[in-house]
Amino acid sequence: MPHPAPFPAPVHVVQLTDAHLFANPAGTLLGLNTRDSLRHVVAQVRREQPRVDLLLCTGDLSQDASVASYEAFRELTREIAVPTRWLPGNHDEAKVMAEVAPELVQSVTDIGSWRVVMLNSAVLGATHGLLEQDQLSILDEALASAAERHCLVCCHHQPVDIGCAWIAPIGLRNADELLQRLRGYPQVKALLWGHIHQEWDELRDGLRLLATPSTCIQFAAGSEDFKVSEEQPGYRWLRLHADGQLETGVARAADFEVKLDFNSAGY
Repeated sequence: MPHPAPFPAPVHVVQLTDAHLFANPAGTLLGLNTRDSLRHVVAQVRREQPRVDLLLCTGDLSQDASVASYEAFRELTREIAVPTRWLPGNHDEAKVMAEVAPELVQSVTDIGSWRVVMLNSAVLGATHGLLEQDQLSILDEALASAAERHCLVCCHHQPVDIGCAWIAPIGLRNADELLQRLRGYPQVKALLWGHIHQEWDELRDGLRLLATPSTCIQFAAGSEDFKVSEEQPGYRWLRLHADGQLETGVARAADFEVKLDFNSAGY
């Protein structure tokens, strides 16, 4: 009697976000060298994740939008050695990213039983986010044509209130429009973002809402005014199962010592 076919293996995803690299390898935020912290997070991924199928990098890869910073980010993350996708954050320049790594800025990626949609929410010269009509059209087309695939949607800016008053004005300005669209497609299982430099995990109307610590400095949860914490930098892992279930968690670079200089130039 033939054995039943094995259930398809989940897709193993890692998210890195908000690296804030500089052209200068010595560049720091609050005294923390951002290349060094990213290097430690990548090493943590390699120790903890024996299998990675896709690496998602969700914005603010650079602090100064320089070619050198993007080349450094690409080189430092190359050790994970898997298909990779980038999207821009408010500190990035999408055109420069595309010049450095055109093959990494694709909007739609099909892998296993899933479709991953990467949206550009950055507004040139601004800190807040907005999904322009071209991005909403990409989303509409990607979801309408997904057929039986489950969907993970990614952007940079937060689409919900996370309880940090100072962050609220620099979130996604048309978040309601995005969430309304996603509610029309039950195959969308999760919305993933960066920007807030802290962990967030909420289930709302069947949609998993996820954010991830920065690979450099962390913002303090629940803060009224700008405030950083001395938590270690980290990353998010996701297991995307063929039946649409999703497992996820955050891990931090355990061997990285956070020493912040509050007398240095601000964030």
